[in-house]
Amino acid sequence: MSEDFMLDTDDLKRRMDGAISALKTEFASLRTGRGSASMLEPVMVEAYGQRTPINQVGTVNVPEPRMVTINVWDKSMVNAVEKAIRESGLGINPQLNGTIIMLPIPELNEERRRELSKVAGQYAEHARVSIRNVRRDGMDQIKKGKADGLSEDDQKIWEGEVQDMTNAYIKQIDDALENKQAEIMQV
Repeated sequence: MSEDFMLDTDDLKRRMDGAISALKTEFASLRTGRGSASMLEPVMVEAYGQRTPINQVGTVNVPEPRMVTINVWDKSMVNAVEKAIRESGLGINPQLNGTIIMLPIPELNEERRRELSKVAGQYAEHARVSIRNVRRDGMDQIKKGKADGLSEDDQKIWEGEVQDMTNAYIKQIDDALENKQAEIMQV
């Protein structure tokens, strides 16, 4: 391999690991019939002119397995939090009680399980796109290296390494999706 060209594979791995961890966080938000504070982590509220995580505008509690409550600190934010939950795609209908928003977790029927399975598939596709973007960045670096005098053989070796890394991460995503969909469909 060329002495002067070094592809930063550690950076590519770090970015691909970031996509996998983001996917796992999103999968954690897809709770199957049980309430959890983590199910609200991906929900962002339009607060004070910027997108804010829900746990930064109120306290999230799970008083019982099928109920999640959010005690919103600022009374003026209650409607924004309720709107963010409705639009999040979680399939939960918030109930207002002053500054407390109650989220009864519905029993999962077959139709809801299929919906959640599709949402999990969408999350996985976003992660695949992220991985492919990292791959594209790596391939662009290799092409720049070729323009700077990297031999064609070395270019093929580096491209093969980036592609192998991409395939491994895509397989991790597919495996995680398969496991999550099996968990969702389990009655």
